[in-house]
Amino acid sequence: MTDLFSAGNTGNIEIRNRIFMAPLTRSRAHDDTDVPSDMAVTYYEQRASAGLIIAEATQINQEGKGYVKTPGIYSQEQVNKWREITDAVHAKGGKIVLQLWHVGRISHSHFQPNGDAPLAPSAIKPDVDVFFDGEKKPASEPRAMTTEDIARTVEDYGKAAKNAYDAGFDGIEIHAANGYLIDQFLRDSTNKREDEYGGSLENRMRFLNEVVNAVLKSWDSAQVGVRLSPIGNFNDIEDSDPLNTFTYIIDVLNRYNLAYLHMVERFPGMPTENTDLKTQEILRKVWNGFYIANGDYDYLTAKAAVESDYADAITFGRLYIANPDLVERLEVGAGFNEPDQETFYGGGKEGYIDYPFMNEQNG
Repeated sequence: MTDLFSAGNTGNIEIRNRIFMAPLTRSRAHDDTDVPSDMAVTYYEQRASAGLIIAEATQINQEGKGYVKTPGIYSQEQVNKWREITDAVHAKGGKIVLQLWHVGRISHSHFQPNGDAPLAPSAIKPDVDVFFDGEKKPASEPRAMTTEDIARTVEDYGKAAKNAYDAGFDGIEIHAANGYLIDQFLRDSTNKREDEYGGSLENRMRFLNEVVNAVLKSWDSAQVGVRLSPIGNFNDIEDSDPLNTFTYIIDVLNRYNLAYLHMVERFPGMPTENTDLKTQEILRKVWNGFYIANGDYDYLTAKAAVESDYADAITFGRLYIANPDLVERLEVGAGFNEPDQETFYGGGKEGYIDYPFMNEQNG
């Protein structure tokens, strides 16, 4: 029987357990260059016992940025620092993939080249705040992307994927969830286009298809995953018929023989309706590959999900922030460090690389 501690493969990436680290924005990169900090090397190395680390959302270009101090993967300096991180994880026997990210309309002109408007499928301003150092402001009014913008952005996904390959990652994850750019194309509330990228499900899926094909120029499909959040409305997004929309999307993704599908099933602290849970249950059955579940799992629910074959692995977020040795703690039934929410985003080593391991707590 497969359990949380069983080794295996997701695509052609070998994993030593089913306890994965979720992609977690921590806002510790250098804001002027989007280069990960030296602390990030220690941060990921500390968590190398995870079956798979899915590194934090990382923008594919300057236009993809929407938050302070988030890292990029579009310059050589960024690639070099990520190489230090992957080398450190591999030296500990770990595996790590990079999540490719473009925030789309969830941004502010402050973060954009030349102070331009953020890009989006349609010029619909989101009802969200964007965080700066010590303050927050409403997101800027976005500009609807031209077909030339779309082609250039797809090309940048391809370049970012190649950069991730050069940086030594074991694979990549395409971030198509949580109300960011790709999700904005997929949903009918944020995509009001009347060209070949809007309207029908086939057209709304076109951008994601083009992104997948762009990254497959550098990667085998068995090293590429996709993250979706069908029932989430995070970042002011929704769809009129999520079951039909995401059944179509997942059905198309099945054709690529990808490494995995990473599904955000629920958001911590946000209510989930029974109809949403039923939708999620149906969508799980549509996917025919390796399935990673995310959404407020604890040890018992994660154990049950894997042992029942509902999920092949579980990603943990907050628990991994505070417990770098989460796998070992779960294996022996040890207690957890409590995460300090005040240090989740930004700051120094406090709440980032100073959480104690079990052996340090036990003297």
